[in-house]
Amino acid sequence: MLDVCLLGCGGMMPLPYRWLTSLMTRFNGSSLLIDCGEGTQIAIKEKGWSFKPIDVICFTHYHGDHISGLPGLLLTMGNADRRDPLTLIGPKGLARVVNSLRVIAPELPFEIEYIEIEGAEQTFEMDGYRLKAFRVNHNVLCYGYTIEIDRAGKFDVARAEASGIPKQYWKVLQKGESVELNGTVYTPDMVLGAPRKGIKLTYTTDTRPTDSIRNNAKGSDLFICEGMYGEKEKAAKAVEYKHMTFTEAATLAKEGGVKELWLTHYSPSLTKPEEYMDDVRSIFANAKAGKDCMSAELDFPES
Repeated sequence: MLDVCLLGCGGMMPLPYRWLTSLMTRFNGSSLLIDCGEGTQIAIKEKGWSFKPIDVICFTHYHGDHISGLPGLLLTMGNADRRDPLTLIGPKGLARVVNSLRVIAPELPFEIEYIEIEGAEQTFEMDGYRLKAFRVNHNVLCYGYTIEIDRAGKFDVARAEASGIPKQYWKVLQKGESVELNGTVYTPDMVLGAPRKGIKLTYTTDTRPTDSIRNNAKGSDLFICEGMYGEKEKAAKAVEYKHMTFTEAATLAKEGGVKELWLTHYSPSLTKPEEYMDDVRSIFANAKAGKDCMSAELDFPES
């Protein structure tokens, strides 16, 4: 199961009723954070989740509303006696930007590992899941992310028995590990069926619609996408500043065949996003206007 929380849904500046856009996920005791604007740690507190399990922080880009909350979060994590290393992932320039921000957070009781994304796409094998960064189209270098959790095929008892594999080794094979017994190697493919559908989440913000989003969001269980403007008359503004309208996000969701769409990263002038959702749902029915602390539990489908 993947726990998902859209901590905030605002763009540019935090508002009294809306935190800046940020996403936090939890899986297998580890947490991942994407973007950390001003006030993000308050949003985490409001959600009631812990800072301590955050092992990875990803950044889409280095505009202030996506990274300026990092020094405070690092200090909070340090004050909570964190000692385990923290991994930061982001576009080129990551170490330079973070070290500049750390002028006000110079001493931390844990190490920071910097991973700068290379090229248009890069995949990272994490603890039990796969994280992929893909380049999008903003006025600075910017990336979206997908999180994928694979699911092995069903264990075939008949095949295991036919192969003469002792029952005490079945669980090992079921976990995807091989077993050697009396000179014979038994591999998971001998007892597992075809891989089953896993879990997929896609998150992208601050961008125009791109083929990279269409391709990477394809088949996502949840697609979290920026919708800077709900008003149709602001379509030209979206093009000029390289953002998206609600209906453009809905079109991407439809083209990608995703299960559910959450809109986020609203302009500060957009105070009532729900007023524009009829047009969105006319394109993609299962769409929601994101709200602070909107949450979901993504689980494997029954099979």
